[in-house]
Amino acid sequence: MSEQKRIKVMLVDDHAVVRSGLSAFLMVYPDLELVGEAESGEDAVAKVGLLQPDVILMDLVMPGMDGVATTLAIRKRYPSIQIVALTSYKDENLVQGALQAGAIGYLLKNVSATELASAIRSAAARRMTLSSEAAQALVQATTQTVPVGEGLTEREYEVLKLLVDGLNNSEIAARLYVSTSTVKFHIANIFSKLGVDNRVAAVTLALQRKLV
Repeated sequence: MSEQKRIKVMLVDDHAVVRSGLSAFLMVYPDLELVGEAESGEDAVAKVGLLQPDVILMDLVMPGMDGVATTLAIRKRYPSIQIVALTSYKDENLVQGALQAGAIGYLLKNVSATELASAIRSAAARRMTLSSEAAQALVQATTQTVPVGEGLTEREYEVLKLLVDGLNNSEIAARLYVSTSTVKFHIANIFSKLGVDNRVAAVTLALQRKLV
């Protein structure tokens, strides 16, 4: 790898101990270079333009702007930067949310160093890597028979019901334990799938078609 370009990696995690451990891990591999860290989604969005990493290891569950919303924001602004979700959770909604937001990989934090290094290299080469748990979560999600209507995911269906109930973004975020940025992301998807451009139209259509 001496003649090849090193892969620039950025860490995003709200736990300093996790960032320290990942930093030490990266130092072991000569083809991987740590170019910076961020302790929150907001911090990551502010720093990414300056650091210009090739790959970001993204925690998903963080206070404030969570990993899904951060992934979406960064991928929209810097589509060449690849993001690998690295989390302790294998929730179906998290897996789907991360991939829909543009993550190219989804790994659990109990992954081995060798597997993580391989995932970083795959991401840099635009190849997807999913942990077996994440892949299973996707399989379960696609085989569920829950009626969601109009192609909405379960989480989008939940958000739509709360829209019908008259809750605002902050109230929906509090009810579902997600960030307001994530709520906005789900609402944008709902509008797109229902073919509407505002809340009133979405609620009206949901009631007319008895989606809720």
